[in-house]
Amino acid sequence: MSNIIFTVTDLQKIVTLAKDAGAAIMQVYAQSDLGVEVKQDDSPVTAADIASHNVIVAGLNTHFADIAVMSEEAADISWAERQTWQTYWLIDPLDGTKEFIKRNGEFTVNIALIHQGKAIAGVVYAPVLNKCYSGVIGQGAWLEHNGQVSILDIHDRALQSPAIVVGSRSHVSPDVAEYLQTIGEHQMLSVGSSLKFCMVAEGQADVYPRLGLTSEWDTAAAQAVLESAGGVVLAYPAMTPLEYNQKENILNPYFIAASSAWFARK
Repeated sequence: MSNIIFTVTDLQKIVTLAKDAGAAIMQVYAQSDLGVEVKQDDSPVTAADIASHNVIVAGLNTHFADIAVMSEEAADISWAERQTWQTYWLIDPLDGTKEFIKRNGEFTVNIALIHQGKAIAGVVYAPVLNKCYSGVIGQGAWLEHNGQVSILDIHDRALQSPAIVVGSRSHVSPDVAEYLQTIGEHQMLSVGSSLKFCMVAEGQADVYPRLGLTSEWDTAAAQAVLESAGGVVLAYPAMTPLEYNQKENILNPYFIAASSAWFARK
């Protein structure tokens, strides 16, 4: 499959699926016991992660049965198999599990379509915030908030002064602190999960420097949204496009996600 056609109608199916997964998450969120367990890598997993995963996988198998699926909650897929994939779904059923456990609302459902190493479509749904971000490369990006849909387009947006930098609420690395020293005066905002990309896509922030470890399912959906809105995500310091399924491990390099104006600044 050298080319793939993915329409806005197809995207709407994924939006609906993300909302269904979000509803499953909120059923757990309303309970006193979140069913928290610890995985082998010491990261937390909850009953909501599993419930969301089951909803998404079932829906993808119904609507897109010919496309492979990789989920954070079912990631034991050999490189020998994965490297044959031209197209596949990459999902994080609950991104920001730590934020979920803290009950601060800053967690998302992430569903991305990867084709030939690139995130070409994505949906990021934040159920507590009632915000759903979606995008298809070359076709546009949208935000649905409280039933109102708006277009996300930052192609021509000027940088803010001072620059607004968005970072992680749960992960602050020394490398990020060093990077911030190079950009001069700035305002720092903290938020959890893939919402950081989405704040750039909305024009609420100029740049998201992630100079720490992430996994491919953490970033793919939100990268598709941001790039569909006119943003750019580059590996750092190589400054090459952030791509997927190019190696055996699923860890991303460091990266910078920003408006195109950010990379064009003097």
